Amino acid sequence: MFVEIPQNLILMTVGAFLLGWILSAISARMGSGQRAKKRDPRDDRIRSLDAELRIARTELASAHEKVKKFEEDLETTNEGIEKRDGVISHQQGRIEELQKDLKESVIKTRELRHELSDRATENVKSEVKLREVETELSVAQASTDMIATGVLDYSLAPDKEREDDEEGDIDSPEVSNAAT
Repeated sequence: MFVEIPQNLILMTVGAFLLGWILSAISARMGSGQRAKKRDPRDDRIRSLDAELRIARTELASAHEKVKKFEEDLETTNEGIEKRDGVISHQQGRIEELQKDLKESVIKTRELRHELSDRATENVKSEVKLREVETELSVAQASTDMIATGVLDYSLAPDKEREDDEEGDIDSPEVSNAAT
C-alpha cells in the first residue's frame, strides 16, 4: 500500500523545508528590528481607544450602581411622601371635624348666653316686682298697724288735709291709703 518514494526525493523535500524555515526565521529577525522602529500609529490609536473603552465601561458600571441607588432612594422617598400625605389627609379631616364641632359649640354657646341673658332679665324683673310687692306689703302692714293702734284715723282728719289731698299732696292720708 505504501508507495515507495525514492530516498533522494525525501531528503530533498526535508532539506528544502529546513532551508525555507531557516530563511524565514532570519528574515523575521531582520524585519522585527525595523518594525519596532516603525510602529503603526493606528495601533497606538487602537490601544488608546481600548483603554478609553475600559474606563468608560468602569464608569458605566459605577453610573449604573448610582442609578440603582438613586432609584432605591427615590422609591423610599416616594413611600415616605405617600405616608406623609396620608397623615396630612387624616389631620386635615380631623381639623375639619374639629372646626365643625367648634362652630356648633360657638352656636350653642351663643344660644345659651342669649337664654341666660333672657333669664337674667326675667330674674331682675321678678326681683323688682318682688321688691315693689314687699314695699307695698310693708306700707300696707304699717298702715294696718297704724290703724289698729289708732294713730291713723281718717274720720278725724281736718278738712284742710282733705283739700291738700285733693291737690295731690304726697303726705296726705288718702295717698297713703291708696298705696295700701
